[in-house]
Amino acid sequence: MKVIDQIGRAIELNQAPKRIVSLVPSITELLYDLGLESEIVGITRYCILPKEKVKSAHKIGGTKDFDVDLILNLKPDIVFANKEENPKEKVEAIQAHGPVYVSDVQNLEQAIMMIEDIGQLIGRSEQAVMLSKQIQADFAVTPEKIYSAIYLIWNNPVMTVGGDTYISDMMRHAGFENLYADSTRYPIINENDLVEKSPQFLLLSSEPFRFTNSHCAYFRQLLPNTTILLVDGKIFSWYGSHLRRCRSYFDGLIAKNLD
Repeated sequence: MKVIDQIGRAIELNQAPKRIVSLVPSITELLYDLGLESEIVGITRYCILPKEKVKSAHKIGGTKDFDVDLILNLKPDIVFANKEENPKEKVEAIQAHGPVYVSDVQNLEQAIMMIEDIGQLIGRSEQAVMLSKQIQADFAVTPEKIYSAIYLIWNNPVMTVGGDTYISDMMRHAGFENLYADSTRYPIINENDLVEKSPQFLLLSSEPFRFTNSHCAYFRQLLPNTTILLVDGKIFSWYGSHLRRCRSYFDGLIAKNLD
């Protein structure tokens, strides 16, 4: 079993792994959904899905502050990490002792590639291909109309997403034009920027910052002609098997808020 991970390194296993550590919540969910359970020996405290299964897995810290020594003591056959979510120096410390597949997902196509890569590495290639085909079918439908939007991930300072992010690509598939598509990563913006852009929709995410109804009320005063929505951050930012939930969510999100 050999694949090239998403930062260009060859990852090779002689057999399906029996001991797996995941440092990425969405990949943890994917591993369980591909039929693994006893093989998953370590996950982060942010790996919260599927709820009924993650409780029994050993917690190795957060996505940023995971315990390298604890992970090595678990003697994993492979570790799954992410370029953006996990600190490079900590990932490299683990790489010195064994295989680490590093994902780097910025759009739907890369997410599907990652699903199939992981399926091949863990001996669940058939299941992974079936999952990727289901997701591709779900996303084959193009939104009939596109609405201008700004997606906020943080408050104080207010932060949005640039065009080179996975969230921005999900916005496109949901039927939104990201008004900060010409920016990179996660720009800090202010109230004047929001007023000047005057988006049709302002999307307030549930993570990493949890916006609430009080934030909606505040932004409605600032942008009286904009539809303000609280949105599920996992739908827009979790890749892997969570993508199966996106189509129905996206279709309902705009439809129920247009009138």
